[in-house]
Order: sequence, then C-alpha cells, then structure tokens
Amino acid sequence: MSEKSRLACAWCASCGGCEEAIVDLGPALLDLLDRADFAFFPALADFRREDIEGVPDGALLAALITGSVISADDEEMVRLLRRKSRCVIAMGSCAHMGGVPALANQLPEDAWPGAARPAPAARAAGEPPLPELRPPVRTVGQVVEVDGVIPGCPPSSGLVRDALERLLAGRAPSGGEVMAPDVALCEECPRRESAAAEWSFAGFRRPHVTELDPTVCFLNQGVLCMGPATRAGCESACIRGNMPCTGCYGPTSRVHDQGAKMIACIASAVKADTPEEVDAVLDGLPDTVGAFYRYGLAASLLPPRSAIGVGEISSV
Repeated sequence: MSEKSRLACAWCASCGGCEEAIVDLGPALLDLLDRADFAFFPALADFRREDIEGVPDGALLAALITGSVISADDEEMVRLLRRKSRCVIAMGSCAHMGGVPALANQLPEDAWPGAARPAPAARAAGEPPLPELRPPVRTVGQVVEVDGVIPGCPPSSGLVRDALERLLAGRAPSGGEVMAPDVALCEECPRRESAAAEWSFAGFRRPHVTELDPTVCFLNQGVLCMGPATRAGCESACIRGNMPCTGCYGPTSRVHDQGAKMIACIASAVKADTPEEVDAVLDGLPDTVGAFYRYGLAASLLPPRSAIGVGEISSV
C-alpha cells in the first residue's frame, strides 16, 4: 500500500467556521482519511506546534490555512506551514481577503484594537506571553505565497470536498487560483429572472426591518445585495434563506476591488440630485465600509488607517 498523503489545517484569526466546513463533510471526511492523514489539525484533535515543527520541509502535500493574520503567532504559523507544505490553500474569507477581523483596519494603529489590546508580557509568572499584535490585519497571501483559495464564510462543504479531492488526485492549484466558479453570483441566483433591466434607488431599505418578498431580486426591493460583485459557488445559500448576499466569496477574477465594483454598479441608479437627497440615500447604509467591504477590506485598494495617518478610511 502506498504511503498516505499528509495534510495540515491551522487557523489564525478566525471563528472556526471553516474547520466546521471540513467536519461537515461527514462520510466524505472518513473517505478522505482513508487516503490522507492530518499531520496538524488542532480543531480536530490534540495537535501541538511541535508536531508540525518536526515535519521535514516540503513533506506535506498541502496546508489549509484559515483566518487572517493579526498576531506574531499567526505570522509565524503561516510562514512555518508555507515551509513545510508543497501547496498552501487560503481557506475562507478571512484567509482570502481579511474577513470581518480586517474591519479593524479602519482604526489608527495606536487605537488598535482599543483599550482591550493585550500586552505581550501581561501574564502571570511562568505562563507563556500573549502574542504580539501586528496591525494592520493581513490576508494569508499578503504574508506568504498562496497556491490556491477556497472562498466563503464559511466555504460550502461542496467546495471543500472538491478542493480536497483535487489535491489528492495530484491536481494542485497554482498562482493563487480561486477554486470556485468565476462568474458573479447573479448567474446562479434563483431570483435572476425577477431582476429589472435597470435599478433605481431613492434610498436603501435595511433587511432586518423590511418585509422582504422571497421571490424578487433584493436590489429591485431597494435592499443592498452584493451579488453583482461577488463570485458564485455558495449555492445561493443566503438568497434561499431570504437574506441578501453580503459578499463573502469575494470578487471574480475580472474585479480588482469588490466594494468599488459594487459602488459603481449602483451609483448611477441612485436618484439624488441635492445633498439632502444624497443623505437620505446614505441613511439606509449607516456603515458603508461594513456594507461594501465586510469581508474584503484587507485585500481592497483602500490603505489601512495606520497608513493614511489622518482622516477616516470611509472618506478615502
């Protein structure tokens, strides 16, 4: 019998949802473990850092890294796994684009992350020090070379299964390839036929205070939906749950900045000629950065606040 391939899965700044996407493979995960072993997967079993440090360089078939890079420990783990693995996969929105943690990049460095910022040495005697925080929040690809990306918050189990099957079949991605359909979500949206040829907005309605028609395009209802600027592959999970897309799969390969793409998509359809009318439209989007860059601020064309020095990132 040939030797099993060896994989690793490690999280940085993330919620653990991507690891759940792997566990949610169910019987497919058991089949995977017949053909591959995890040399490191702390969310699954009691692995320690020394377990991966003892692996020869390049010995792992692939490392799946979840979460954005916030601390010195995150950066060291990402660099360690890059050295130990022949293929590195950024898994999930945080690893891919910075995710929700990257919204902290709106803060200047001296306020990041506010009064709760831990001091590296603030531990009792004999306890290991807390990791040093290293603003700004970064994507995995901004720290090491990434061979492939599994997008999503979290990725669908179908995408995870297909990516792992591809790796074990010897067809590893390269050049940062995003392993999901390279078309906009609107292409697979079940409400596609209800979309108007042109949109018109005198204001935006917030979904949690709006009775939404479960059959009509959200944009036609005046609700911001990131579908036109977001990659497909999620099986329209949020749409089918009667909630608009928030953009977690990131942009297609033809889009340089997901938020800017969406702003351009709707700007010409906004019916506002006076400052008062503009303010009325923006009242429906009280958090513009969170609306257009909820998952992608670290990967956007906007510089982090610490690099701007003055002003707010939302005014750039």
